[in-house]
Amino acid sequence: MTISNQSIASVRSNVIPPGHASLNSIYVESACGALIRDVEGREYIDFSGGIGVMNVGHSHPRVVEAIKAQAEKFTHTCFMVVPYEPAVNLAERLCAATPVPPPSMALFINSGAEAVENAVKIARYATKRPAVIAFDNAYHGRTLLTMTLTSKVKPYKYGFGPFAPEIYRIPFAYCYRCSLGLSYPACDIACADCLKQFFVSGAAAETTAAVIAEPIQGEGGFITPPPEYFPRIAKICRDNGILFIADEIQTGMGRTGRMFAIEHWGIQPDLMTVAKSLAAGMPLSAVVGKREIMETVHPSGLGGTYGANPVACSAALAVMDIFAEEKLLQRADALGRKLLAHFTSLQEEFEIIGDVRGRGAMLALELVRSRERREPAADEAKALVRYCLEHGLVLLSCGTFGNVIRTLMPLVITDEHLERGISILADGLKAVSAKP
Repeated sequence: MTISNQSIASVRSNVIPPGHASLNSIYVESACGALIRDVEGREYIDFSGGIGVMNVGHSHPRVVEAIKAQAEKFTHTCFMVVPYEPAVNLAERLCAATPVPPPSMALFINSGAEAVENAVKIARYATKRPAVIAFDNAYHGRTLLTMTLTSKVKPYKYGFGPFAPEIYRIPFAYCYRCSLGLSYPACDIACADCLKQFFVSGAAAETTAAVIAEPIQGEGGFITPPPEYFPRIAKICRDNGILFIADEIQTGMGRTGRMFAIEHWGIQPDLMTVAKSLAAGMPLSAVVGKREIMETVHPSGLGGTYGANPVACSAALAVMDIFAEEKLLQRADALGRKLLAHFTSLQEEFEIIGDVRGRGAMLALELVRSRERREPAADEAKALVRYCLEHGLVLLSCGTFGNVIRTLMPLVITDEHLERGISILADGLKAVSAKP
């Protein structure tokens, strides 16, 4: 039988539950750099990067070689039983790379959600406090605790309650749609002061272990706070003995032109979560935190069977080498400037683009039916994603209202593929704008 996208889909429908849905109907045969080839031989430019996982590009030779070399030695002994050097070397390098103030320590687990779970566990253990405060529009995962931290109900939370206790939520700095009805900068960052007010009406500061925030909210719509926001949030936390957790799962590993996005705000978090592009597609995540916090947990209170897998750690070490040797942070910054110029031009051309925002190569377009009313154009965003796929571009939407187009292409994308992708996006915007 000839393998096709449809033939695989037919088998899939009988063996994989619909809850584990895919955004696109193509099936990958191979991928390299910023290109994906499906089983029918068609190539696509990748502006999604496996949802921000492939910052160094698909199948980078250094990563492939590191995986092969480690797999030939051993693939698993369990770090909790018989440990090994790659995990120790990676912890040393990752601690040195993060803005968590030294001395710091790193815990390795498997997924972003696991990293968030463990960061919360550590914060509660170290402070002996139960409450954790998250934000509107936040996304932190799909496990019981992390979907409780997540803001959007459908599809992430609907039908999965009851949720974890002692999780609270306050407004975020979504300047394009300010929940307080104010405008920046005249607002004086009033949304940050909601945290202090919440200690009166929501959860007492004395019972709050941590505040957790994505420096730029990912699934929420690439919402990017103004420069004054996180310094004020961090000061409120410090003044009240509350730990600040930076969730860098989507924003980290060079995506914004800095190794970690919170650096744009000059903040040194107490704890940080890292995943996605850390190991270029291998299942690996980390919690990096101040040593004085990380050392509080008793032996065997943290860990997991597959955490710090040697193959994944070897891949991550290769990623760290690639960032240094190929100057990926500089490339991310240059890519971001090119994207911003393109997106600003597109906003001038297409009325449907209400807002352009983000940092570095983590940029987004918020689509609206009217710039004056700012009515979310969710159907148009879906149509645009479909159009782009049909014309050879893999693109992702996001946002609380599903009306935001985001860019997470590999940082190694060539100018040729970038320009082709932008051209397809522009044609798609023209098509969806023309529809009544």
